[in-house]
Amino acid sequence: MTRFGGGALGRVIRSGVGRRRVQTVVIAVATMMAVASAVVAGSLIVAANAPFDHAFAKQQGAHLTAQFDPAKVTAAQLEATREQTGVTATAGPYPSTTIQPEDSAGLRMPKLTLVGRSDPKADVDDLDLRSGRWATKTGEIVLSESFAGPAFKLGSTLKTSDAEGSSTLTVVGLALSVSKTADAWATPAQTRALASADNPLTSQMLYRFDSAGTDKQITDGRKKLAAAVPSGALLGSQSYLETKRAADQGAAPTIPFLIAFGVLGIVMSVIIVGSVTSGAVGSSLRRIGILKAIGFTPREVVRAYVAQALIPAAAGIALGVVLGNLLAVPLLDDTEQAYGTASLTVAWWVDVVVPLAALVVVGVAALVPALRAGRLRTVEAIAVGRAPRTGRGQWAHRVAGRLPLPRAVTYGLASPFAHPVRTVAMLLAVAFGTVAATFAVGLTSSLTAVGEAQDPEDRAAVTLFAGGPGPQPIEVKPEAPAEGNSEAPPADPARIRAAVEAQEGTASYYATTQEDATVAGVTGSVSLSLYEGDSRPGSYEMITGHWIDGAGQVVVASGFLERTGTQLGDSVRVTLQGDTRTLRIVGEAFDTEDDGMQLHAGMADFPAAEPRTFLVEVKSGVSPADYAEKLAEVVRPLGGDAMANSPSQQDNFVLILQSMAALLTLMLVSVAGLGVLNSVVIDTRERVHDLGVCKALGMSPRQTVGLVLASVAGIGVLGGLIGVPAGFALHGIVLPVMGHAAGTDLPPSVLDVYVPWQLVLLGLAGIAIAMLGALLPAGWAAKARTAVALRTE
Repeated sequence: MTRFGGGALGRVIRSGVGRRRVQTVVIAVATMMAVASAVVAGSLIVAANAPFDHAFAKQQGAHLTAQFDPAKVTAAQLEATREQTGVTATAGPYPSTTIQPEDSAGLRMPKLTLVGRSDPKADVDDLDLRSGRWATKTGEIVLSESFAGPAFKLGSTLKTSDAEGSSTLTVVGLALSVSKTADAWATPAQTRALASADNPLTSQMLYRFDSAGTDKQITDGRKKLAAAVPSGALLGSQSYLETKRAADQGAAPTIPFLIAFGVLGIVMSVIIVGSVTSGAVGSSLRRIGILKAIGFTPREVVRAYVAQALIPAAAGIALGVVLGNLLAVPLLDDTEQAYGTASLTVAWWVDVVVPLAALVVVGVAALVPALRAGRLRTVEAIAVGRAPRTGRGQWAHRVAGRLPLPRAVTYGLASPFAHPVRTVAMLLAVAFGTVAATFAVGLTSSLTAVGEAQDPEDRAAVTLFAGGPGPQPIEVKPEAPAEGNSEAPPADPARIRAAVEAQEGTASYYATTQEDATVAGVTGSVSLSLYEGDSRPGSYEMITGHWIDGAGQVVVASGFLERTGTQLGDSVRVTLQGDTRTLRIVGEAFDTEDDGMQLHAGMADFPAAEPRTFLVEVKSGVSPADYAEKLAEVVRPLGGDAMANSPSQQDNFVLILQSMAALLTLMLVSVAGLGVLNSVVIDTRERVHDLGVCKALGMSPRQTVGLVLASVAGIGVLGGLIGVPAGFALHGIVLPVMGHAAGTDLPPSVLDVYVPWQLVLLGLAGIAIAMLGALLPAGWAAKARTAVALRTE
């Protein structure tokens, strides 16, 4: 006998693979789906591990983005800063300015930092051109991919300002800068042409340092650069650490979510691959006995049946790796958008480790029953292979026979007890599939609630800016006060209120402003949001307590309570512009802005504060865009402006996570169904003679289908009863962890998302998974001719 591939042993292997074509296909497909889900799960877990750091390294991101005054420093002097101690790479100088364009609908965009670059490639901040091409001539612009959407796509146009005769720019590309060095890019000549007295031209330089892991190291590098150029030439700078902290904070909540789905996928893959392979070999014990009877040694028998399992499994593994990579690409693309990172791909080692692990699982799963068969005596192996052990499950048949159900149904209900190990594997597959479905339903509902709870001011139909600072471009911290940069004074709030109240279509409004304040016992300043009028439409979701409804009250976030050691009912001393007030904490808000250190209070507590923003609701049937356009015409002469609100980026982020959850759940449920399919195929083949006897006694094809489906009905019910509570519990564990990763507790509206009818339907999902998995084998059993079934051993 030869080892593999040739001679009698090779013929046994080939005939075993070809003879049971259905089972071979099931093994290959089940293994393919299991490996694909493991590849996707592993890829997402890898993507969740420091995504910003990976993208920053790949794009050679800028450790420091610096803006210089071209009137005080020459290009040669800026290029000379490359030689400073600690500087490892530079890019620039690039001309830079600020614009506030209008889109094709005439709506004003936020202020954008525009940088002139002739090429996206550079030694520092090597931009990822996601779509389109680079701007090469006047009238073209490349936008940051964060603006991608229906309003801004390739070929869209925008005016550089609302002034008469302003230039029109065509969007020719969308790019991503992991360092966030700009909001838009154009040719250097175009950028210089768009500079003005109000938005002067600056020179942007990008630096990488040999040591840039801490704020102190970045600060030291900035000081050296400031000393290397004339005094006052360095206007401002931006550290990559601020961008990194924001990106990591945004990514942190998704890591528990990805790990939960990843672990589910990997565990289910092991269960399915193991049960499929073990069942395939275990169902061949009688044939193993025959092979031993004709002269095959136990070792050869073991090798033959391990090989018979490995051949279809290897084909399934290869296809699974390809399918997993294809499915991972759109999910990783969504992950890039969610994390704001660039060019995430499936890690090469995932494509190596997962197939190797799958082969090991298949090998072990096949080896265990094959070794058992190899140790059995020839007569015993033949006897065991014919049917389950004598008497196994008979008590179940006696109990089921007493039920007032058709005999075919009671026969099916008792069948799983004849193969307890196989039944447990099938039960685990159904239970895990139900867990995934339950967790996904709760997760998507919670993410929807998070999207609705975040940025409550964005719920307003129209936002009116009463002068002063409005939407700002990418922040570059000033090194010193800029000369000749006088900010327009805020408009008279009384005249703005009168304009809003007089505007046709106004339903309601409230005013707000945001100021830097200090709190006794807290180092540095905190952001203080003040509200005037009925601010309940813009209130945050409350974790505990209530929203401000009177004077002397303040609402804080979880981060503030944790950092200060305070709790509801405590008092804090808040100082704004020299005015100190003692406010009582009345509520804990679901608010992650400013690391959870933002405060919310009434404007009446600080009379010196003036509203800067008015949030307006319009009457039913009134177009927010038309309303904003008409209101803007009235308030612009007063020093204000108005714009209709668009969906926030948080909504896009939530949609991305929901789509990821839906696809992962579909894959896991499919794998569970394939596990059931394989077990029922094996069980039906083993009982084909018994089914022939039943058919000879008068069982109809419909009753045969009922028998097979009934054999998995109890497993489906039990799997649902186990899976729904487990999925519910998993949701209760993962969601708070996601919240804590974002630095906040979660309100009841985010946690308590299941409703009774959903749980009932999810319980039925276990039955659905089991029934769908058994439907094809049931059809095959019903179509089998009685004579053929009776002759089959």
